[in-house]
Amino acid sequence: MSDQTSSLWVKKADLPKSEWHAGPAPTLGEGQILLEIEKYALTANNITYAAVGDGFGYWNFFPTGDEDWGIVPVWGFAKVVASQNADIAVGERVYGYLPMASHLVVSPGNVTDAGFVDHAEHRQGLAIIYNQYHRLGTDEGQMEEERALYQPLFTTSFLIEDMMRKSDWFGAEAVLLTSASSKTALGLAMVAKNLSPNIKRIGLTSAGNKAFVEETGLYDEVLSYDDLPNADASQNIVSVDFAGNSALLSAIHGHWDSNLKFSSMVGATHFEERKGTGELKGPEPVLFFAPTAAETLMKEVGPATFRAKVDEQFAAFVAGVANHLSVEHLSGQDALQSAYLEMLANQVAPNRGLICVLG
Repeated sequence: MSDQTSSLWVKKADLPKSEWHAGPAPTLGEGQILLEIEKYALTANNITYAAVGDGFGYWNFFPTGDEDWGIVPVWGFAKVVASQNADIAVGERVYGYLPMASHLVVSPGNVTDAGFVDHAEHRQGLAIIYNQYHRLGTDEGQMEEERALYQPLFTTSFLIEDMMRKSDWFGAEAVLLTSASSKTALGLAMVAKNLSPNIKRIGLTSAGNKAFVEETGLYDEVLSYDDLPNADASQNIVSVDFAGNSALLSAIHGHWDSNLKFSSMVGATHFEERKGTGELKGPEPVLFFAPTAAETLMKEVGPATFRAKVDEQFAAFVAGVANHLSVEHLSGQDALQSAYLEMLANQVAPNRGLICVLG
């Protein structure tokens, strides 16, 4: 095990400002384990964590000790390299919520053969879905990279469709998805196609991404942002906004007005344009927070059934996009920091799936 750790710190008030910090290997307390991070996915989801970090507590999972700086959370795989916990052995691998860093100290509780929950004091009161770690044994499994890239996003997709379907899609005939090339939007389009086939799926994307979105076959209609004024405003519609662009949201509300039956805001792909929306026509936008929806559904159907339902749709999604999304491997501090800045600037093509390895 290395006697040094490293982590990428981000200025909370100035997200492009980032720098690597080195530190000594931590000393473990009773019951703690040390995870060495093997690989993680970098997606627009991670930019959302940073963009809304203060409001939703995302900076609190991996504190730096400096209130001006934070570490962006990611989803990935890690190996136990030191353990003071009798139930968890060195060499085990886990999947879960990790920092952009080389190592993480965890205080496992509720340990079962399937996983555990981090009981670290600073993580108490934070959303349980982010504190759970899945135990994987010692060997690498199937579809690990796809799991890291898509599953956190896809769970959000699944939960949005579940909410909409239980509300009978608020009486709408169609759903409009902004940032239609994003993995969360693609996932929602897939689940809606499978579980709500009577709802028309309309993707709204940039002109440069329109061909890619059409090629996926997940949408009934694909419009560029410039096409929005020509869209059919006579149909009852719900919108799911993944972009966080206030001007775009205002244009959607203005175009459909009273025919917009529900407006859901999810994430912040274009973080620099996430400002106040001001006065909007039609319904008041409702922010969708996946952890709360997940906890509610888990209580309703049980954790095992919840996971089985998500996994069934996830397998279909991975198969459906296999020819449209590629996995790209990056390694080293410079490459990982550059990838973060590209993702922050919305410069990563939608067909690229980035898997990051620090070592």
